[in-house]
This record gives sequence, C-alpha cells and structure tokens, in this order.
Amino acid sequence: MAMQWNNNLSVGVDVIDNQHKGIISRINDLLHAMSQGKGKNEVGKVLTFLADYVVKHFSAEEALMRKYNFTGYAEQQAEHAQFIKDFSLLKNEFETRGITSTLVLQIQRQLCDWLTNHIINKDKQIGAYIKQCA
Repeated sequence: MAMQWNNNLSVGVDVIDNQHKGIISRINDLLHAMSQGKGKNEVGKVLTFLADYVVKHFSAEEALMRKYNFTGYAEQQAEHAQFIKDFSLLKNEFETRGITSTLVLQIQRQLCDWLTNHIINKDKQIGAYIKQCA
C-alpha cells in the first residue's frame, strides 16, 4: 500500500516537507518494485538510496533543531538513530533472504507507519517551534 502525501503531513518548513515528500516517493518506489517482483538488484538500489537519503534528511532536520535550540532535540535524535538501526536490520534481511512477503509487511509497518506517526507527532512540533522563533 503506497503512502500518500497530504497537508496533514506538512510541518510548514519547506526544506523538511520537501525531504519528507522525497522519502515518501522513494518508499513508494520500493514498495512498487517489491510488489512487481522486480529483481533483487533494483530493489537493493532503492533500499541503498533510501538508507543514504534518510541519514541526510535526519542530519538536516537535526541541524535545524540545533540552529533554533529546539528543546526536543535529544528525543528526536534518539528516534532518528533507532529508525536508522531498524532500517539497517530490514536492509540486512533483504540482503540475506531477498524479497519475502514478511519483509514487504515489515517495510510497510516499520517505514510507512513509523514515518507517518513521526511526522505527525514529532516533526510538526519542530515546524511549529521554528515558525514561533522566526
């Protein structure tokens, strides 16, 4: 099931919103490639890109939090680190076992659900804080 960007996911900071849109687009590419039975090489490329992109996004987001002295920085940083760890486990499972129905479900749950919940419950706080400071 593909993720859909909507205004409910907007944090109101263009750089963050644009990066979130990019992550959602790549997750959709990943889910599409897996559902279409694309080769391990193609799925692996999307996973590798996504892993790198997420790290860059979290770094950019954390830099904004530091710039504005966001009080929830430590909690956000810990959640980002946990996500990267969990994503690495999914990537390793793919590299070991290939595409399985269990992996597809895990990716949907751990990537799609986590990202949606994180944006709505955590990242929106950053956006509101930055708007208040600016």
